[in-house]
Amino acid sequence: MNEQTLAIHAGYEKDAQGTMAVPIYQSTAYEFRNTEHAANLFALKELGNIYTRLMNPTTDVFEKRFNALEHGGGAVGTASGMSAIFYAIANVAEAGDNIIVASQVYGGTTTLTGHTLKRFGIETRYFNVNNPSQIEALIDEKSKIILFESITNPSIDVADFDAIVAIAQKHNIMTCVDNTVATPILCKPLTIGCDVVVHSASKYTTGQGLAIGGMIVEREGLVDLIKDNPRYAHFNEPDASYHGLVYSDLPLPAFTLRVRLALLRDLGAAPSPFNSWLYIQGLETLPLRMRQHSNSALEVAQYLESHPKVKSVNYPGLASNANHALANKYFAKGSSGLLSFEVESKDVAQAIADKTEIFKVVVNIGDSKSIITHPASTTHQQLSAQELIDCGIPGGLIRLSVGLEDSADLIADLEKALS
Repeated sequence: MNEQTLAIHAGYEKDAQGTMAVPIYQSTAYEFRNTEHAANLFALKELGNIYTRLMNPTTDVFEKRFNALEHGGGAVGTASGMSAIFYAIANVAEAGDNIIVASQVYGGTTTLTGHTLKRFGIETRYFNVNNPSQIEALIDEKSKIILFESITNPSIDVADFDAIVAIAQKHNIMTCVDNTVATPILCKPLTIGCDVVVHSASKYTTGQGLAIGGMIVEREGLVDLIKDNPRYAHFNEPDASYHGLVYSDLPLPAFTLRVRLALLRDLGAAPSPFNSWLYIQGLETLPLRMRQHSNSALEVAQYLESHPKVKSVNYPGLASNANHALANKYFAKGSSGLLSFEVESKDVAQAIADKTEIFKVVVNIGDSKSIITHPASTTHQQLSAQELIDCGIPGGLIRLSVGLEDSADLIADLEKALS
């Protein structure tokens, strides 16, 4: 099936009632046929519902549909985008290990990897996403994963997938891509050679700022990288917490299975059935919305590029942008709805944000409603001055999440604020 059809139908087989809409299975637990059936489910001799912290019929449709759109081999939903990122890291790294992360990532990812993970004994080594050649010198036998964003937030850089994947494959190390901004509609990292993608479903997936959630998807055949790889010994050894299960020996997607059976089981950041249902509604229109977000963002970027008070505009859809060639290479259907631009100073930037009327001062992205954010004083406020520079976030930077309003009205709103 083609993408628009998958977005509407993938993963759902109608129940006995024949409902056209996916039902909300608002249940914590499920009745087993008998004790043998229960034992078989816990032993993975049969697959089925045990407890909603591990799986749920509504969430199952969400996972399968997202997996189909990403062309993945397996998927697992989480309670937030940050829990998806944390689980992707915790699934492979432990105390004494290190991870390699692009400097230009979402502020929450920076604080997670640079501060919180230190308390778990996991070291983070950073590279400039615009200079992937830096990665190789950071890798050693304790390196477990390379994490970066397909379109960075808020610096709006485009990763050179081919360069990063080539280094990762040379050293038999996993790559993990946060594909939130591009969505699987504009970019499919797993088809480019990446191993795992993570998403904040709270953004473009729901599309209206209605729910918090996340998603992890692994590529088809990822087990071939995991099998007998000393970097991932715990996938190849008996798991004492699950009656000696060896994940790499199972005919199931090993990476997301371990997230489900170990991390969701023990840490519990699972999506609610109602939120999964909301994401399913969002996926049905995601291809249409991403086309409009991208078209409107390009028009807004072109306007800003011509404005005398704007020092620079970061949007890969612009022909003048340093990332334009990479955007054309990896994003055939548009460059998403996120852009940033720089003005004279922090004070000027905040004054502009305060004067907009249609653009609302909010710290979300991917909403149908347009959003304006001053990252240095909000999403990245916890970073030091040097960290802000490393992330590409000067004080005068403004981030826009271009919504689905008429682009002429959005431009008029910015024109008034810039006057």
